[in-house]
Amino acid sequence: MNKPKIALYWCASCGGCEEAQVDLAEKILDLVNLVDIVFWPVAMDYKLEDVEKLPDGSITASLINGGIRLSEHEYVVKLLRKKSKLVVAYGACSAWGGVPGLANLYSREEILKYVYHEAPTVENPQKIQPQLKIKAEEGATLELPEVFPRLLPLDLVVDVDYYIPGCPPTPDVTWKAIETLLSGNLPAKGSVLGALDKSLCYDCPLNETKPEKVLIKDIKRPHEVIADPSKCLLTQGLMCLGPVTRGGCGALCIKAAMPCTGCFGPLNEVMDYGGKAASYFASIIDYSDEEEIKKVLGKILDPMGIFYRYSLPASRLRGKITVMRR
Repeated sequence: MNKPKIALYWCASCGGCEEAQVDLAEKILDLVNLVDIVFWPVAMDYKLEDVEKLPDGSITASLINGGIRLSEHEYVVKLLRKKSKLVVAYGACSAWGGVPGLANLYSREEILKYVYHEAPTVENPQKIQPQLKIKAEEGATLELPEVFPRLLPLDLVVDVDYYIPGCPPTPDVTWKAIETLLSGNLPAKGSVLGALDKSLCYDCPLNETKPEKVLIKDIKRPHEVIADPSKCLLTQGLMCLGPVTRGGCGALCIKAAMPCTGCFGPLNEVMDYGGKAASYFASIIDYSDEEEIKKVLGKILDPMGIFYRYSLPASRLRGKITVMRR
């Protein structure tokens, strides 16, 4: 009997999504029994040419993690889209841009200049910088992929059928999503798989300690306070994004007394996650005096990094750089 074919690919991300797939542990064996993995460069010795030879539409589902930053990423995801019945944005970086998407606050030239010339750990007296093509002494021409002006979430490059949230997705969410993809009973296109359409607060073990109306007088960073693990972190002045973040992660950060940073992304009706999060915090500052409000908000030292940590490229802001290509 022919098994469904699955492909997995890694674009611009930290690699945590690849680790998350391995974190299925013994269920990896169940997965191997259920499907044929035809492309997984980080773990199996399949080549891109093997995918190119496959008939169009012959892959049941491709799970792609990471944003699109290089011309190589663009080529591979377009190839997988052509060869796959379903394409799934796996993880926050693929779905909304993720942490690497914060680089959209800077131009490509600014990034390369800092990385290769200005960073404190760089010693580059000859001012060498990677080139797209270079002629080697042996006569061969060596090539590197082009770095695009900005990072793009997957659905701005190819048509995406489903999303699996998280940074990275938890093993439980991953397995639930795989079961859904293989069930033959697929939800509406564009659905988020394996998670809830309710906020993290619904899932949170501290929800009973959260008052109906949260009001705060101060904002604290996690290293400034030893949080009480038995009380709602918001009421302790920590910037927990649980009220505006999709649930389903099992509240793992909360259980470790760390505030939610929003990696499961927005609920269905939210158009701009960062805008929603900023609006929420503006609504719970318990002062009417403008100077007191400014004083409290001034403690948010990195608003973009807090409110748009995972979603800048997919947001209304997009970032400093809006051009799609060079």
